[in-house]
Amino acid sequence: MNDLSNAKFDNLLASLFTESREFSLALCKPLEIEDYGLQAMAETSPVKWHLAHTSWFYETFVLKPFAHHYQEFHPLYHHLFNSYYNGVGQPFKRPNRGLLSRPTVQKVLEYRLYIDQAIQALLEQLASHFTKHQQEQIKQRIQLGIQHEKQHQELMLTDLKYNFFQNPLLPEYQHKANELIHADISPATLTNFDDYTWLRLKEGLVAIGHNDDSFCFDNETPNHLSCIPAAEIANELVSNAHYQAFIEDGGYQNADLWLSDGWDWVNTHHQKHPLYWIKENADYYEFTLYGKQKLNLSAPVCHVNFYEADAFARWSGCRLPTEFEWEAYAKSMTGQHAREADLNTEQNNHKQPIYHPNSCRQNSLFQQVWQWTQSSYAPYPGFQPAQGAIGEYNGKFMCNQIVLRGGSCFTPVAQSRTTYRNFFYPESCWQMTGIRLAKQH
Repeated sequence: MNDLSNAKFDNLLASLFTESREFSLALCKPLEIEDYGLQAMAETSPVKWHLAHTSWFYETFVLKPFAHHYQEFHPLYHHLFNSYYNGVGQPFKRPNRGLLSRPTVQKVLEYRLYIDQAIQALLEQLASHFTKHQQEQIKQRIQLGIQHEKQHQELMLTDLKYNFFQNPLLPEYQHKANELIHADISPATLTNFDDYTWLRLKEGLVAIGHNDDSFCFDNETPNHLSCIPAAEIANELVSNAHYQAFIEDGGYQNADLWLSDGWDWVNTHHQKHPLYWIKENADYYEFTLYGKQKLNLSAPVCHVNFYEADAFARWSGCRLPTEFEWEAYAKSMTGQHAREADLNTEQNNHKQPIYHPNSCRQNSLFQQVWQWTQSSYAPYPGFQPAQGAIGEYNGKFMCNQIVLRGGSCFTPVAQSRTTYRNFFYPESCWQMTGIRLAKQH
């Protein structure tokens, strides 16, 4: 890369850094001050904590190691806003994040500004104060920080949605000017899964994982060959109408459909329908970031956990795809490099997000719901995490979790790529998680 290209890259990196930081604040505009500290369960975090933690990430992994004479904003923030990086200190207990009434929201915003100014100053000094190797390290970590903040922007929305749902007032995050169009689709007309469009996958070896110069997370590498069987994958996502038919057929009462842990989960939580569904007389409503809405039967079912997705697949006479089948399917639908996010195509990433999935027949790979696979989250052959604490980003979670693929209506566009590997515990359902079916050919 020549000097002109380097300068262009550095300017773009600075611009993308600023855009990502500003977008986190834009997501906070509909909030009242009381909303910033909510934490309804250990798995969610307060909005204020997200704002501080994404700043902590830059301070810990960029400014402290590289900025000359850098002074911490506050000596205890390294503890308060450390999520899980044991290599750089003792993280504050996750379930107690909601107890941090101090620092105030205003002080956290001052912290963000302090970090923003320090990063911009560092970028301005790259060419004159650092070796080529240090420059590359700094730019790689800032790029990771940008993508890290994008992940937290999605979490800010999903966490806030769960926290708001605990309030009997069912407050809306943002007002929706126009009602959703509720398609008049009867569940009885949508229970025949032969009506789906199925894509055939041939048996054989397929290339899996990221394999170009654009940004990716380490768990998307290395690119390798995986053997998949002959199979078919549904082009459409499972809709609310389909899932309602499963409920009305006694799906939550039929132990034969459920994995053992899943059946224990159903009975422990007295589960009868997905999270955020509200039954009033014979009608279902759904809590969204627009508040309570009448259930849109044509929209993808959302907020089901792995156990629910697996049980539904069994009920339908199908199964969940493996993550390798899903990636092969996605690449065949979009092209090998379609939607692969690189640094030069992220300018449009911060579009106004959609706050609820729409018709499951439109762009259902991405921008609707995350799709459960049947694959355990494990390292690819030859995977090596980065050295030091930054290597804790993904690698140490490769145990007891399930891979999800695709992306949701909350997912930043730049992270909606065919190789992205999301992962959650099988009982998790507060994320925007849905179902795509597969079956043997």
